[in-house]
Amino acid sequence: MKLLDWILSSVSGWGWNSPLYSRQARVGGAWLGVSRTGCHPDASQSCWQVLWTATMASGLAEESEPSLGESELAVNPFDGLPFSSCYYELLEQRRALPIWAARFLFLEHLESSPTGVVLVSGEPGSGKSTQVEEDSGSEQRAGLNAFSWVKNGDVGEMTEGSWVWLTPVGSQDSGIPVQLAIVPTALWSEVLRCPDQWSFPFSTQIPQWCAEFALARGFQTGQVIVTQPYPLAAMSLASRVADEMDLTLGHEIGYRIPQEDCTGPNTVLRFCWDRLLLQEVASTRGPGAWSVLILDEVQERSVASDLLQGLLRDTRLRDLPGDPRVIVVTDPALEPKLQAFWGNSPIVRVPREAGENPTLTYKDTVPTDLVEAACQAVLELYRREEAPGDVLVYLPSEEDISLCCETLSRELGVPAVPGPPPRILPLHPGCGQAVQAAYEDTGRSVQKIVVTHWLADFSFSLPSIRHVIDSGRELRSVYSPRIRAESQVLRPISKCQAEARLLRARGSPPGSCLRLYSKSILELEAPPLPYPKVYEENLSSLVLLLMRKQIAEPGECHFLDRPAPEALMQAVEDLDYLAALDDDGELSDLGIILSEFPLPPELAKALLASCEFNCVDEMLTLAAMLTAAPGFSRPPQCAEEAALRRALEHADGDHSSLIQVYEAFAQSGADEAWCQARGLNWAALCRARQLRAELLELMQRIELPLTQPAFGSQQNRRDLQRALLSGFFLKVARDTDGTGNYLLLTHKHVAQLSSDCCYRSRRAPARPPAWVLYHSFSIAKHNCLCVVSEIQPEMLVELAPPYFLSNLPPSESRDLLNQLRGAAEAEPAAEPEAPSPQEYGDSCVVQ
Repeated sequence: MKLLDWILSSVSGWGWNSPLYSRQARVGGAWLGVSRTGCHPDASQSCWQVLWTATMASGLAEESEPSLGESELAVNPFDGLPFSSCYYELLEQRRALPIWAARFLFLEHLESSPTGVVLVSGEPGSGKSTQVEEDSGSEQRAGLNAFSWVKNGDVGEMTEGSWVWLTPVGSQDSGIPVQLAIVPTALWSEVLRCPDQWSFPFSTQIPQWCAEFALARGFQTGQVIVTQPYPLAAMSLASRVADEMDLTLGHEIGYRIPQEDCTGPNTVLRFCWDRLLLQEVASTRGPGAWSVLILDEVQERSVASDLLQGLLRDTRLRDLPGDPRVIVVTDPALEPKLQAFWGNSPIVRVPREAGENPTLTYKDTVPTDLVEAACQAVLELYRREEAPGDVLVYLPSEEDISLCCETLSRELGVPAVPGPPPRILPLHPGCGQAVQAAYEDTGRSVQKIVVTHWLADFSFSLPSIRHVIDSGRELRSVYSPRIRAESQVLRPISKCQAEARLLRARGSPPGSCLRLYSKSILELEAPPLPYPKVYEENLSSLVLLLMRKQIAEPGECHFLDRPAPEALMQAVEDLDYLAALDDDGELSDLGIILSEFPLPPELAKALLASCEFNCVDEMLTLAAMLTAAPGFSRPPQCAEEAALRRALEHADGDHSSLIQVYEAFAQSGADEAWCQARGLNWAALCRARQLRAELLELMQRIELPLTQPAFGSQQNRRDLQRALLSGFFLKVARDTDGTGNYLLLTHKHVAQLSSDCCYRSRRAPARPPAWVLYHSFSIAKHNCLCVVSEIQPEMLVELAPPYFLSNLPPSESRDLLNQLRGAAEAEPAAEPEAPSPQEYGDSCVVQ
């Protein structure tokens, strides 16, 4: 047996021969005992050195012929079932991953870190989320890199019992320790050689090692949790790790993303969206219940990932019950900032994988139409016989992805193109479970063309990719606190993203990368790292969670990069308007209830107000639709489809139309064909149904009052408007000239109704409503108000806080509202029809 196979077989995932279980291994006729903790009675050796020795001994025991009665079935320690044949096939591929060379060093730091935190750093393209290749392309892994003995002199000078370290040539790592007492003398002089096409699948291998680490300690403080910046990545990685560990998805391995909780009581390794974990941490005392927490892809700089690090930085993990651990996985470009942030935490650096760089080509000028240029580049690759392999195309937005897929499907479906047509696969957050199609084995005869955007910069890796087409642009939504609106910004990607995209085509033989931009643009315009999302998002939900965590001053929380003061002040001001803060600036009782909901604060406030106005059933539907399925997925493609859409529109506006769409969807039995005929996103409507059930369960848990459905009645229409205005009074606009030019109340910005607004589809000479409430406002090609409903200004004066009206910027609209308020104050108070505030307050108590 070759030394490489023998050594790697001994660290094959803590199977039945693992030192983490009380086993015995025969070495030279003697039995070597191994304790559950793996610690040797000899204090001169570290715990993990003994683990390695015992594992190596187990590897030799596997080689010996078992006598009758000594053979033992290999059993998975996590579920007690025998390993399947598929497990061993995947295991052989995992053994060829270079991150296994750093496994011992990682586990040693995990055991002995003085802060309980370990940083893991790997270069872009090193495969931090790599899926182990499943197709027949594994024979391409042909090149070999030598490993050398770096301690105790030459091989001839080694003696039995000495320790040596195996280190990749050129690597600065300390390597893998091996005690020669258990290595056959005939193998001492063999040079360890490793496959060239290794990658570094941090996101799949490190969670498994941490699960084994936690298993050895009996999961004293809970399961192992892995955070991802994108829900789709969490779902995909959980599925892959379940296959590699030979466990059942939804049982021992699970994931939790919005509207989908695929976990169970026996789950030991959970992948989750980082924002959901932040909500969990904010709702508990201390850092939470977990044995090991892995913060993955932190170079993406999501708000939740940054804040989780800020909340954990001052936590003395080694002093907590169960001695939990935190693993931070990042790109080397962010390593200096993280090292300064976490202090003296140890770092495991994983070098770039071996292999040749792809052939890199730049465009002299940026094409005016990026989608057309990308399609032309794909067609050229497809028609070249010397360019086999799959293609990965990066475009700025989901709209561009859809257009590119449609164009390629049309062009490549022409019979004149030789060979079988390739599979055109979109990859973006709206794909859901369909993302797994990108990993399916189609055989070498069928080419895959995956069209994606920034989602696949770090969180996804496709081993079969041979060619990359990089547009060099990304379309991002950037929130402006000054105007309380999002802007669609088309900007260059960072140098880190460009390098990651380039290295997707790295391999042997190398692929190609076409950049649809010039080298000077990359050098002069591209930032070194992605922009921190804490600079680009509305921080109201963040501040609400911080205050729930009993951090009195949000500005004092630890951030990798501190948010802009005006963004924090705007968030505090909005929460104050919503009555989420008391006179002392701390969370009010209403604010505590708002923080329970997985909704934006204004939408959560509208849902709570529906308890007072007896329209809870309708607001539950509306909250779910606004979150998961806020409109049609595309413009109507024919007159028949447009007529079917008009039948779903409601006279009261887009909000009531969304409720009507949901009701019709439910009556159709959630029929996918029914959705396609009307241009509705079936998957989004299914998510809305799941979210509605979650919100209903949450309201029942905190004992909020519910109401019977009454949608369509005159009283219900008024009640629904009141509930909406209670939360969205900050989002009101007035038509100043009767032509559809709306002036936003909170700032002097003019906008129009969106093209799919129900008011625009009505027959002339219908006038646009004078006062509207809108759900969102985006500054893009056309400044549009999205999801709009007509309101009466008298209702706004009744429900908005008086100091909000006083703080509006000077305008004709503000003068009109103040006149209405003065007139309302002069009239005698009428008897209230709704339940009294005391009754409402008694029912809204958090249990």
